[in-house]
Amino acid sequence: MNPTITHAELIATFKRAEADAAHKFGLIQAAANKGPKAIQAATETAAKAAKRRDSFAKKLGDLGVDLKY
Repeated sequence: MNPTITHAELIATFKRAEADAAHKFGLIQAAANKGPKAIQAATETAAKAAKRRDSFAKKLGDLGVDLKY
C-alpha cells in the first residue's frame, strides 16, 4: 500500500477516534444527573475511546505524522 494512502487512512481513523472520544467525555456530563453507576459507565467508555485515539496518534507518530490534539 502506498505510504501516502496509509497515512491518509490512519489520519481519517484518528479523526473519527478523536471525535468519538470527545463525544464520550461529553456523555459523562450528561450522566451526572443519573447517578454514580451511570457516571462510572460513561467514564470507562470515555477512557476506552481516549485510549483508542491515543493508539492511533502513536501509530501516526511512528510514521512521522505529527498531529497536535
